[in-house]
Amino acid sequence: MAASSPKTQATTASVADFIAAVPEPERRADCTALAALMQAVVGEPPVMWGAAIVGFGAYRYQYASGTQGDWPLVAFSPRKGDLSVYLMPGFETLAPQLQKLGRHKTGKACLYLRKLADVDLAVLREMIEISVASLASQRVKPAVKT
Repeated sequence: MAASSPKTQATTASVADFIAAVPEPERRADCTALAALMQAVVGEPPVMWGAAIVGFGAYRYQYASGTQGDWPLVAFSPRKGDLSVYLMPGFETLAPQLQKLGRHKTGKACLYLRKLADVDLAVLREMIEISVASLASQRVKPAVKT
């Protein structure tokens, strides 16, 4: 059986236009601040992944099933209720930081923040740095789809 490719891939869509279209001013400001923070840590400009994810850098993954692809080292998306912050490969090693972060929820690899004012930005930066460092050996340049 052939391995499938991921549905969400890097695109050439404008990150600035995407963030400018976020309707709530506070959420839009949080997106701008989060983009600047992630870009400073990763050292690469933002790229749209699919229609609603702003990602920085990329790494290559492969599942036991054979499915493989590229995904951002770190990313975020302004979802309806929360900012979804994607930190790979998850939160097992981030327990000390999570205790100090402030108001948040977590999923498998998503950190859900209502707003940046609810969290300690220095702790968030540390979490992003740890996430990026954990994927250093798997970094790749994403193929950008048009």
